[in-house]
Amino acid sequence: MMVSAQTRFWILIALVFISGFSQGMILPLLSIILEQNGVSSSVNGLHATGLYVGVLIASPFMEKPLRKIGFKPMIMTGGILVFLSLALFPVWEALWFWFILRVMIGIGDNMLHFSTQTWITTTSPKSARGKNISFYGLSFGLGFTVGPLMTRLLEIHQALPFLISAALSLLVWSTMFFVRNSIPEDENVHNISRSSSIKRFIQTGKIAWVAFLPAFGYGFLEATLHGIFPVYGLRIGHDINILSLIIPFFAGASIMTQIPLGVLSDRVGRRKILLSVVSGGIIAFLIAALFETSVIALFASFALSGMLVGSLYSLSIAYMTDLLPASLLPAGNLMTGISFGIGSLIGPYMGGLFIEFFPGISFFYVIILMLILMLAAIFFKKDAELEHHGN
Repeated sequence: MMVSAQTRFWILIALVFISGFSQGMILPLLSIILEQNGVSSSVNGLHATGLYVGVLIASPFMEKPLRKIGFKPMIMTGGILVFLSLALFPVWEALWFWFILRVMIGIGDNMLHFSTQTWITTTSPKSARGKNISFYGLSFGLGFTVGPLMTRLLEIHQALPFLISAALSLLVWSTMFFVRNSIPEDENVHNISRSSSIKRFIQTGKIAWVAFLPAFGYGFLEATLHGIFPVYGLRIGHDINILSLIIPFFAGASIMTQIPLGVLSDRVGRRKILLSVVSGGIIAFLIAALFETSVIALFASFALSGMLVGSLYSLSIAYMTDLLPASLLPAGNLMTGISFGIGSLIGPYMGGLFIEFFPGISFFYVIILMLILMLAAIFFKKDAELEHHGN
């Protein structure tokens, strides 16, 4: 028995939750294990990029198979990759082996994200686009909030968080058997198959580059806060259990504002909302930098920044969907994922280097600088929405 379109939507949302959960767990969990094993912060940061190396490796090869075999086989393949990789972590503790498993999770997660994201954006009516994509962001944020809490299970047994995460992945993945496959449709499908992917990506980049910046920023933030902040937090004297509670406040607070911001962006425009939330995010991280030794200040600034910039990824997708014609949406979704991946690669490595070479300066200034540059780019690209509506 196949499920309805509405049930399919919620199954896709559940898959996004599991993806967020596994990523939210892996980043702080492995960075804490490696820090306790005496691995340097720059190597720790470099190791954290494995997930996003996988995202970037997989990205160029996603669009053609999706158009050929459809959404369901892509999601099924991605899900089984994530499950197997999580289950293999306890088998052998070696830096290079764990790095390969991170890459495999990145590839699997990218298949899940690209397929679910494209399925949701191509089947959402324009009037509800921001809201539907907000549910996508909300689900990922929920997963990311619960994930870091799994670090507390390290006290019981190192293998336990990996095995629980693998079992949950398998459970949600199995619901896809009840979903009917679908292949992306658009009015220019024949032209698209004849035109080269490179041309399509160049065209997409020209039209919607400004919409990819928030995805880059979210990747940078998410990977740095989950992968490097635990290391920095331990070094400035915070307790591991306190850190495992502070980190989820970023993604947890974003849950409260994802849908209101999505609905608001449907009404007043993505650009206005993006300028507002990024400005607020800069102030929130400035508070974190100035009062980083205070646990209360960190809880408050992580919550405030999450409420503001925790929705950057879903706003990025909605903004991109506004700017592009339907024929370029698969390429646009792919490039959003690539932007997120690049941000996620750069963030932990820059953060790791920064705390190694500038131990006396707060690592939050790396985040503040990135947000200021993003704000400037969005601000000066004033006519992005007008251009599209003029076409």
